Amino acid sequence: MLCAFHKPYGVLSQFTPEPGSRWRTLAEFKLPPAVYALGRLDADSEGLLLLSDEPGLNSRLLDPKHAHRREYWAQVERLPSPAALARLARGGIDLGDYRTLPCRARRLEPAPAVPPRDPPIRFRKSVPDAWLALELTEGKNRQVRRMTAAVGHPTLRLLRVRIGHFELGTLPAGTWRELAAAERTAIFA
Repeated sequence: MLCAFHKPYGVLSQFTPEPGSRWRTLAEFKLPPAVYALGRLDADSEGLLLLSDEPGLNSRLLDPKHAHRREYWAQVERLPSPAALARLARGGIDLGDYRTLPCRARRLEPAPAVPPRDPPIRFRKSVPDAWLALELTEGKNRQVRRMTAAVGHPTLRLLRVRIGHFELGTLPAGTWRELAAAERTAIFA
């Protein structure tokens, strides 16, 4: 079984709570028994999370040698210049513990129509924001947030919207569904 789940803000990508954590867990969403998350999304990130009960899918999806593309939409502070976008795309951004690989980076114009987040992002009247699409083949800890901050545009909100050729689409936050065979193929193609 392979499921797509639209992980809301404030939910850990695990079923057991961490001691003293304020974050919710996957346990409250009535997911099928014995599934586990393929990869992670931080509690403060939203969007597409795949879950499965099939051994081996985790390494098949996440091993960099398979280069499965993942697309993220990041709402960032200020309006990134073409040079900032080029720096993101070129890769080689030093994040301390590693250097990023090249990726695709572009501004989303117009901004995507996404439902408001609860709680809402901070709003500053004097600081504009913009939405970026970043397509990565790697997924290091807090990578997108660290990349956008490194080029001077801290991430305010982050959503994963696609894995492989499978898109989150209109799946409402907090809901899941089992994927059909063609959708599975779209992920692993």
